[in-house]
Amino acid sequence: MQDLIQQLLIEIGEDPNREGLLRTPLRVEKALKFLTSGYNANIDDVLNNALFTVDYSEMVIVKDIDFYSLCEHHLLPFFGKCHVAYIPQRHVIGLSKIPRLVDVFARRLQVQERMTNQIAETIRQKIDPLGVAVVCEGTHLCMSMRGVEKQNSCAVTSAMLGSFRDNARTRMEFLELIRARAGGSLATSPAGLACIDD
Repeated sequence: MQDLIQQLLIEIGEDPNREGLLRTPLRVEKALKFLTSGYNANIDDVLNNALFTVDYSEMVIVKDIDFYSLCEHHLLPFFGKCHVAYIPQRHVIGLSKIPRLVDVFARRLQVQERMTNQIAETIRQKIDPLGVAVVCEGTHLCMSMRGVEKQNSCAVTSAMLGSFRDNARTRMEFLELIRARAGGSLATSPAGLACIDD
């Protein structure tokens, strides 16, 4: 990988032997391995048996989970907040495991739509809840640094499964609860997607 990065520096017109770039191939290799460490993660190891039988059937929400990922089209970062909710049927998952699960899928080459679905589907598979909802808000540097160069744009994606898809009141309750953020106002489209206007 370091050889490839050194060649890349040459191709863009740089001198990889100048002082500031001497260790850049090593640094970039380490950074890329960390930023794509989700490929090597085992979901069961991440959850670490933190699944518990609890008599609780109300909504569980973990919101404002920071995520950082790499766009698979340009290898540029996109980052933002993820909000996750589920309604238990028999089991709950340790609260700290939900942000770890977000990291597993964020630390890959991604598109935000796929990442949103992967988080929701994994929770559905692991604890079989009555419903799962995931909303991700992301700023994409491939849009703000290049291309259309719209620095204030925000992409919002959602995945609604089970009772969140089937019951409009449940879906609205979730969207209202994640709206309770400093300075944020939440609007919903007819399809149930959320748009954050900060």
